[in-house]
Amino acid sequence: MVESKGWNWKIVQGEKAEYWLEPSVESYYVLNRWKSEGKKELLDLGCGLGRHTILAAENGFNTKAFDLSENAIERAKEYSEKEGLNVEFKVGDMLELPYEDESLDCILCVNVISHTDTEGMKKVINELKRILKKDGECYMTLGSKETWGFKQEDWPLADPNTRIRMDEGPEKGIPHFYADYNLIKELFKDFIIEKVYQKEDFVERDGKVNSSYHYHLIVRK
Repeated sequence: MVESKGWNWKIVQGEKAEYWLEPSVESYYVLNRWKSEGKKELLDLGCGLGRHTILAAENGFNTKAFDLSENAIERAKEYSEKEGLNVEFKVGDMLELPYEDESLDCILCVNVISHTDTEGMKKVINELKRILKKDGECYMTLGSKETWGFKQEDWPLADPNTRIRMDEGPEKGIPHFYADYNLIKELFKDFIIEKVYQKEDFVERDGKVNSSYHYHLIVRK
C-alpha cells in the first residue's frame, strides 16, 4: 500500500485558492437531501480550504472537518472563525479516521477518496462503514478509468488501478485511484448504492480546454 500524501496547499494561493473556495454543484443537492431527512452529524472528509465545511455548517449541520494537510486545516479553520461558525477540525490520515463507531449521519468526500491505491481504497471504505450510523450516507467522487489521468503512461503505476501523478502542481506525487462501474460495485458490496453516475467536467484555462471524468456516488450503510 502506498504512503498517504496530502495536497501541497501552500502553493495554492490567489485566484487558484478562490477556485477551491466555491462549493461543488452537487454539494447543494446532497446537503438538501440530508437536511430533509433530519441528518445532523456531518463529516467533510478531505475538507481542503473548507468550501463544503462552511456550506454544511451554514446549513445547520454539526460539522466536522478532516484533512491530511495541516496548512489546509489552518486556513479552513480561519475561514470558519471569520464566518462565526462552530466546526471541529482534525488533521490525520483517512486510512485511520479518528471518529467513534457509528457516530456520523453523513459524510461528504469530494475529490479526496481517490488519493490512495487499491488496498488503501478498501481500507478507507471500511472506515466509512465503521463510522457511519445505520442508514447513514456518504457522497463521494471517484476518478474514472475513462479520464485522461489514467491514460498517462509516463505516470507510474502503483497497481492496476492506480497511477502516481507526476505533473507540476499541488497534486504532484500523489496516488490517484481510478475505477469503473464493475469495480465500484465490488468495492461497495457491503453498502446500498443509492446513486452512481459518471460526469465529464470541462475547465478552460489560458485558452486550453481540459476535461476529466469522475464517478459520483451516494452509498448508504
